Amino acid sequence: MHSNLLHLPPLDPLRGFVAAARHLSFTRAADELCLTQSAISRQVQTLEGALGVALFVRGVRRLQLTAEGARLAAAAEGWLGEYARLGEALRAPGARPVVVTASIGIAALWLVPRLRDFQQRHPDTEVRLDASNRVKDLAREDIDLALRYCADRDTPPEAVKLFGETVLPVGHPSIAHGLVLSAESLAQLTLLEYEEPGFPWLGWEHWLAAIGLEGVRPRARIGFSHYDQLIHAAATGQGLAIGRAVLIDPLIEEGRLMAVGGQRIEVPGRGFWLVPAPRAMRPEVERFAGWVVANARAA
Repeated sequence: MHSNLLHLPPLDPLRGFVAAARHLSFTRAADELCLTQSAISRQVQTLEGALGVALFVRGVRRLQLTAEGARLAAAAEGWLGEYARLGEALRAPGARPVVVTASIGIAALWLVPRLRDFQQRHPDTEVRLDASNRVKDLAREDIDLALRYCADRDTPPEAVKLFGETVLPVGHPSIAHGLVLSAESLAQLTLLEYEEPGFPWLGWEHWLAAIGLEGVRPRARIGFSHYDQLIHAAATGQGLAIGRAVLIDPLIEEGRLMAVGGQRIEVPGRGFWLVPAPRAMRPEVERFAGWVVANARAA
């Protein structure tokens, strides 16, 4: 008897591929799934061999999805998410986790460092974090809360603004201490660029134009597709970055980053928002939402 199940591409490597597509990094995918980088690479190669197409363009410093890879990643996120929700529904009754989605940058730099405090205050409340730059459908994907960065005009009425957007140049103290940005100093500096489209205020051209250095060329530029990777590179002395104040001020306080000069630029009409799903909040979701808002107010 003919069965489509006999002709499915291998399913085991799909988790590794989805994690690698989400992070655009085999290393980060391995961390998420508690595997080695080589194991993730083998899973992706197995899937590519079975499908007969390349899923990634492998560069020296970064991964990029091919058109086929992007198509599979978008679909597989939905399949696996639906499977996870079905698994939750079939499990024995009990407390449901609070499911939170956030962009990779705010998850890594703001939320994750604070989660220990919530766990200590509410040890019986389980939290599941879905870090992704894809905007999720909270109702369809059974997500309780979203931490989103967006224009103020695009937020739903029930959303709560956590903080606005202020940017400033930063670098490791070994580079930034006493540094004054000028045509002469830029010729000796590496600038770290956030390459996500639609965020010109996080790019160096916007900042250099604001301080009268438009068109001045640095020694080198390095581009990043994920903001947390860019900040990690700055904190390890690889160059200067445009920092989002609310995300990097703790790193400045810890001495891992230092502001260059004293100027900060506020980006009007944009900010970070807490968006609840369009349904009544369970008590544990309400507790987590209140904790997020309190932490934002204290920042």
